[in-house]
Amino acid sequence: MSTILITGANRSLGYEAARRLIEAGHDVWVAARDEARGRKAAEELGARFVQLDVTSDASVAAAVETVSETGLDVLVNNAGIPGEFVPVPEVTVAHLEPVFEVNVYGPVRVLQAFRPLLEQSSNPVVVNVSSGMGSIGVCGDPDRIESTLHNLTYGPSKTALNMLTVQWAKAYPGFRVNVVDPGYTATDFNHHSGPQTVQEGTDAIVEYAQIGPDGPTGGYFDRHGVLPW
Repeated sequence: MSTILITGANRSLGYEAARRLIEAGHDVWVAARDEARGRKAAEELGARFVQLDVTSDASVAAAVETVSETGLDVLVNNAGIPGEFVPVPEVTVAHLEPVFEVNVYGPVRVLQAFRPLLEQSSNPVVVNVSSGMGSIGVCGDPDRIESTLHNLTYGPSKTALNMLTVQWAKAYPGFRVNVVDPGYTATDFNHHSGPQTVQEGTDAIVEYAQIGPDGPTGGYFDRHGVLPW
């Protein structure tokens, strides 16, 4: 059994991943910015709750203190926002800033703060939740829907998260650090427009949250296998 923390776990992919990991026998911390929603989700799931705002150093530090009671084996950086999907010619730095604050600086803030706890685990694992829109290879493939989208905010933030994953995997060789693409899943995030079920969308998250010390690190995967960077 592992002790797992999932950011943004009060709904959608985070909630379903928590449910499945609890069902698999793990001890799960539901981390959420909104305390009322987070506590409600944790109670429904039979999970632990910790308030955590990935944009706040103080909130993350307090969460580390709380989670230190149980220790930590697995961190799932799931919290993210889509930002405004505005036409490319209209995009300004102001559109990028809130997206990068959550999707890029958030995982940096959280992983760096929880690193000492993870180092105490015999099998420290990190799963960063990205997107096919963050893959340069996928976005350049005319057979993929991502290649038809024009986006300067969300996609680039996930590309940055992919590179962070590669660098963390090299810097922390004792960890297993991977990034996953849930795929186009029907969630609140996209107004339930995706063709995949939420269970299918969490397949890669659940799989790579449970890898052992001999598992891959520095990789990019979806539910079907390896993805191009």
